[in-house]
Amino acid sequence: MTRINSRIRTVLGSTTLAITARAKALKAEGKDVVNFAAGEPDFDTPDHIKTAAVEAINTGFTKYTPSSGAEDLRLAIAAKLKRDNGLDYKAGEIVVGCGAKHAIFNAIMVLCDEGDEVIIPAPYWVSYPEMVKLAGATPKFVMTRREDGLRITPQALEKAITPKTRVLILNSPSNPTGMVYSRKELEAIAQVCLKKDIWVISDDIYEKLIYTNEPFTSIGSLNKDIFQRTITVNGVSKAYAMTGWRIGYAAGPAEVMGYMKNLQDHSTSNPTSISQKASLAALNAPEDGVKKMCQTFKARRDLMTSLVDGIPQISYIKPDGAFYLFCDFSKFGPCADVAKRILDEMSVAVIPGDGFGAEGWIRLSFSTSEERIREGINRIRTWAGKNI
Repeated sequence: MTRINSRIRTVLGSTTLAITARAKALKAEGKDVVNFAAGEPDFDTPDHIKTAAVEAINTGFTKYTPSSGAEDLRLAIAAKLKRDNGLDYKAGEIVVGCGAKHAIFNAIMVLCDEGDEVIIPAPYWVSYPEMVKLAGATPKFVMTRREDGLRITPQALEKAITPKTRVLILNSPSNPTGMVYSRKELEAIAQVCLKKDIWVISDDIYEKLIYTNEPFTSIGSLNKDIFQRTITVNGVSKAYAMTGWRIGYAAGPAEVMGYMKNLQDHSTSNPTSISQKASLAALNAPEDGVKKMCQTFKARRDLMTSLVDGIPQISYIKPDGAFYLFCDFSKFGPCADVAKRILDEMSVAVIPGDGFGAEGWIRLSFSTSEERIREGINRIRTWAGKNI
């Protein structure tokens, strides 16, 4: 048997990617698969962004850039963070990586050491625990409650903190639940983090997809103290339908960002130069297309929830952001089995909640057309009726 690194042996494959791949394979075989598994917008990348990429190729912008990203892009990110989030970063305090996932990975690797604990509210994005394990640290899950909207409370957070606690990972809007923390809730969480002297990695990747009237708040913007203890992570994937371009970024105190830059020097080096120019165009353009996409997702959310309301065996918490509806399917048995059966029997791809730390739940993505939403939920209703 081949000897494998002990940390790598503990890492689980991505449930999301595995089911998405299975759904695509079935579709290639000619099956009429409704894909509620997608973790990406179904919109095409806007033309002005594509044009910027083509221009980068035609003008020879195809060489290495600084590992932390081209300066013009980092300046544009700094301007975006100031304009949209009230966060005052310099270009030297920003590292551009190969997607927000990469930025989070780098932040965890730099901040965490062997024996440290990282608090992860559950349900959580599937990659957080695996990244923590790769750093030699221990993921510590804090289960949220339905009555709290699947949001961690300051009381639960403080109770979970030990002398080993190093970081809290905060994701708002959330994958998989779509919940959004209010400014007041973030203020209470920030007080606990400062009191206990722990870092926050704030995953803001879905910030442009919010369906309430309350503006998005990034925790680092609350005051100068929590600003100095926060790594803010974002990217272009969700807001600009650029998932395949692989550009994300992290911003934080210069010392930490310097170590993240050093780590990136010896792993990926710079993210793709062409994608950087495309991202620069995305950040510098008016956001009419982003707002229109958000309105479309809100309409799809409302449609999907209204249809799921007609299935009495299934319940959910209405999402305020992202493009997921997290549903309680526990009446039908283990969620991995349920997801497999729905795909095999009804050709509807869904993501089981066990990978998100929520056994019995299923994630449905409404990143597809209203026609496919109607068809997919109708199939699930039929399946549920046969399996009462």
